[in-house]
Amino acid sequence: MTDIVVGLDLGTGGVRAIAVDLQGQIIAQSTRSYPLLTPQPGWTEQNSSDWVEASLDALFDVTQQLKGHRAIALGLSGQMHGMVPLDADGKAIRPTILWNDQRTGKAVAEIEAAIPRQELIQRTGNPAITGFQLPKLLWLRTEEPQAYTRLWQILLPKDYLGYVLTGEVVTEPSDASGVGCLNLANRQWDTDILHTLDINPALFPPVIESTAIAGRLKPEIAARVGLPVGLPVIAGGGDNAAAAIGLGISSSNLSRGSLSIGTSGVIFAPCNRPIPDPGGRVHLFCHVDGGYHLLGVTLAAGGSLRWYQDTFAPQISYTDLMDMAERSQPGARAVLTLLAKYCLTILAT
Repeated sequence: MTDIVVGLDLGTGGVRAIAVDLQGQIIAQSTRSYPLLTPQPGWTEQNSSDWVEASLDALFDVTQQLKGHRAIALGLSGQMHGMVPLDADGKAIRPTILWNDQRTGKAVAEIEAAIPRQELIQRTGNPAITGFQLPKLLWLRTEEPQAYTRLWQILLPKDYLGYVLTGEVVTEPSDASGVGCLNLANRQWDTDILHTLDINPALFPPVIESTAIAGRLKPEIAARVGLPVGLPVIAGGGDNAAAAIGLGISSSNLSRGSLSIGTSGVIFAPCNRPIPDPGGRVHLFCHVDGGYHLLGVTLAAGGSLRWYQDTFAPQISYTDLMDMAERSQPGARAVLTLLAKYCLTILAT
């Protein structure tokens, strides 16, 4: 039997399960999609139950391709910043509010009124931002108080999957540093910030290392997906930090960064000390290797392409659209996307 490891990446458009051998060669993979909900303009949500069903189906597909291979661990990665609110029975109270949701403007103002912007940046690496999880929690307290009173835990998306798989509630620094209240110096929840906002720190799960075992696969899950009972489930990382490790980008090699375009567009640059940009113009998060990284993000990159196709060219495939773009003259007659402007601005600074 050849040892392999399984990865589960919870994206915005879908989930991917993958199995690789210990040399990094892909053995099997599977994807499943789920809907994006937009109940109001500027709101984006997903049902966490859709994630679970898609993830278990994708894992089952992968395990059916593993004849002659033995899984020794399962790792997690996924979209950041979302809020999965759970009650005391471990059930989701409402749909998950996603990273690109923009309903929390008043909550951001509430945070900035309570905690000076510069202090928040120095403590957490970032100002208060609409997409982060912490403003979502304040929004829930104000707008859906009955749901707020039922709260037992709030989890990030991949950590919710970890809870379903293992029954354990934990998080890790790379994802937790995108919540808005993780102290980057000690890589733990900043209780001073939470007490100032009158939030119970117990609502947030314990923070363990990204490479630590978050829990072990429950028997009923193992039986459904075809993996061993008790399989170690590794805490993992936020999507960009996890992808960076695969690209060889770490805090011990500061000369390599990345530019990636998915639903969002991201510039990723590693650093070895938690020194935030004084103006909070770029994010500073924990890296999964124990270091840190700077992150510049625009919320709609590949998402803009999807909007363009849906709006102007629904009968043209993405492949044909890319071919048309390649035939465009340099400069595209002065057409410049906001993503391009944003990337140039970040690179210039």
